[in-house]
Amino acid sequence: MSLKIGIAGPVGSGKTSIIEQLTNALKNEYSLGIVTNDIYTTEDANYLKKTLDLDENRIIGVETGGCPHTAIRDDITMNAKAVEELETNFHPDIIFVESGGDNLSATFSYELVDYYLYVIDVAQGADIPRKKGAGLLFCDLLVVNKTDLAPYVNVNLTSMEEDVKANRKNKPYIFLSNKKPEGLNEIIQWLSVLKEA
Repeated sequence: MSLKIGIAGPVGSGKTSIIEQLTNALKNEYSLGIVTNDIYTTEDANYLKKTLDLDENRIIGVETGGCPHTAIRDDITMNAKAVEELETNFHPDIIFVESGGDNLSATFSYELVDYYLYVIDVAQGADIPRKKGAGLLFCDLLVVNKTDLAPYVNVNLTSMEEDVKANRKNKPYIFLSNKKPEGLNEIIQWLSVLKEA
């Protein structure tokens, strides 16, 4: 049975990029599959098929045709079918299910995924953790992405982390930057622990 990991977050927060980085880091250790969600295209799936050294049949693009979070929470039929196809054909160790870009209320149904992470980025504003939202509050892992941009958008990362701690309580979070691999390694370690559990 595959470990199914959901990845949600607003448009442009870096979900597809994180999947790309994780796949490149994990592809030699684990068998992987990917499901992406877009409203009227398979843009993210097409991008990953071009850039990843992974059998393109392991990457399935779902066109939701409507509200992105509906397809990952309320009516998961299309995504569940895609996951089942990957499990039947490839028996992957891990399947990433990427939501279409959505607002802070996006959450995954645990009938679709086992765990999910929610991605925000500092360029969207330091106040995002204070605005809360179900995705940010209840995800299994919060990723604050693009921290290297903080000086350019006048975001104080220390204050932002204090807000994350205050609103996440004891739930885990990671600050991530393309300039520093430590954050990605923390996500990989998180995944490894879940896979071994």
